[in-house]
Amino acid sequence: MPLLNELEGVRAMAIDLPGVGLSDPIDLPRKRYRETAVAWLDSLLDALELDAAALLGHSGGGRWALWYAMAHPGRVKRLVLIGVPGVPKTRCPLPIRLIAIPGMGELLSRLVPPSPKSVLRFASFVGEKATLAAHPDLVDLMVATGRDPIAAASARAEIRVLVSPFGLLSPSGFRRHSRVRPDELRQLAMPTLVVWGEQDPLGSVSVAQAVTKLIPHARLKVLPTGHAPWLGQPAQTAATVADFVR
Repeated sequence: MPLLNELEGVRAMAIDLPGVGLSDPIDLPRKRYRETAVAWLDSLLDALELDAAALLGHSGGGRWALWYAMAHPGRVKRLVLIGVPGVPKTRCPLPIRLIAIPGMGELLSRLVPPSPKSVLRFASFVGEKATLAAHPDLVDLMVATGRDPIAAASARAEIRVLVSPFGLLSPSGFRRHSRVRPDELRQLAMPTLVVWGEQDPLGSVSVAQAVTKLIPHARLKVLPTGHAPWLGQPAQTAATVADFVR
């Protein structure tokens, strides 16, 4: 991961979400998805023998980190949120809305099987086609993940829990229960860093600014990237994160 290669002087561990990479899948029931995610992270910190830690999450992983920080603020020293969906005024990208339509995810996976071309096409929707193309090893990893039936099923299950099946007709595209409310953000007590890309399809810089203002002890770093600043600007992202967590 480009960000880990740039982080110096910081003890960092990259955690795969359940069913992805080296993490075993777990049952994530639709009606208790959030509670199960929080419990999984709680048991993870226990297994690592960490009373508290700084949490960094990107995209869907950022939502897990945010949920955990709201549920167990005493165990989160600092919080870094990079392009988190479902916060106020964010909008779900079109490809994700299509996958959430019943039956559409499986159909698309058959019509457009994972390949370097399809991965780069998706990257273009999130403003990172050029930057991802510069990392062929990461493209190969994403292709392998897409071809892994367990990882693919885990990704589709998460999308169906968080994105409305009628997302094409919804302003945000997210299910109501999966959105993070403004009053929840106002309750965050730990120092928080929000990192946002100027071309992030989730929302404009003004959306990121509004989200940052809702969090009492938050600051915002905007970078000239799309949805993945750690990929488009790894050195700047790492320097910002390292300074913050130190």
